[in-house]
Amino acid sequence: MLAENKVKTIGVMTSGGDAPGMNAAIRAVVYEGIRHGLKVLGIRRGYSGLLQEDIREMDEKSVADIIRLGGTILETSRCPEMMTDEGQAKAVEICRKHQMDGLIVIGGDGSFRGAQKLSARGMGIIGVPGTIDGDIACTDYTIGFDTAVNAAMEAIDRIHDTGASHECCSIVEVMGRHNGSIALWTGIAGGAEMVCIPERKVPTVNEIAEDVLSKRRQGRNDYILVNAEGVGHTQELRQAMEEDTGIHTRQTVLGFLQRGGVPTCKERVFASVMGTKAVDLLLEGRTNRVVVHRDGRFSDVSIDEVLTQEVYFADDLYQCMKAVCGQGN
Repeated sequence: MLAENKVKTIGVMTSGGDAPGMNAAIRAVVYEGIRHGLKVLGIRRGYSGLLQEDIREMDEKSVADIIRLGGTILETSRCPEMMTDEGQAKAVEICRKHQMDGLIVIGGDGSFRGAQKLSARGMGIIGVPGTIDGDIACTDYTIGFDTAVNAAMEAIDRIHDTGASHECCSIVEVMGRHNGSIALWTGIAGGAEMVCIPERKVPTVNEIAEDVLSKRRQGRNDYILVNAEGVGHTQELRQAMEEDTGIHTRQTVLGFLQRGGVPTCKERVFASVMGTKAVDLLLEGRTNRVVVHRDGRFSDVSIDEVLTQEVYFADDLYQCMKAVCGQGN
């Protein structure tokens, strides 16, 4: 049961990098808010838009057909000003001016740090994890990850086809500055021969070249190495591999290709549940919380816990990758 409703107006924003499924979460916030008689304000361009009062009221019509769209209709940005006392004070003042009783922030850890500051100044805050990297502590799911890994997997499938036709090697760089989850998932699913991630020791060029030649002797006429963005040096690695093996080597940097596109079914459903739950938490008088999915169920934890806990590294996934990719120890 929801507590007696003292919440009348809520805001919703997307902040940081865009992620497929954010629109589903926005839509759910608007529908659930209106269902409970709330006024829902959409804040464009994240914290930057908040500080510039780029705010508009949203209704069912404004979100009716957005669940299938990638990106975010509210747009997004990064806002260094929100890390200053002046920026935070101004943000709270603007929220009060527009009579917001609560604010739902859809984004990653940087966005949650800004939200934490607003909560400390008395704003009702709920976070919804939206980042394709999957690098938010306390949750097994973040909006955008499932679509991103499926896009990367499809790209690797296509690269496999042309690589086999030309008997060449390919290095595919995927996103993940500090977290190798996208690389691990797509490396396993795409049948890559090697995966390099920032959390673990990266093989030397000589070790990679030896593996390429070993696979070639075994009759493998193409070779794919998935390289996480955080490892970097993709261009230099391509040149070194080609020089050491004598085999034509190509590089493909997937970049923003992973961010865009139609969100998967899982993305749409999970993001919708998270958006709905975010509104319900505000109606229950809860604040400084993040909606999470772990152990098979949706729940919530404090923003403080999310920002202080270390992101879980899936060592079982890493061990699986070494087995199926033949990457050794």
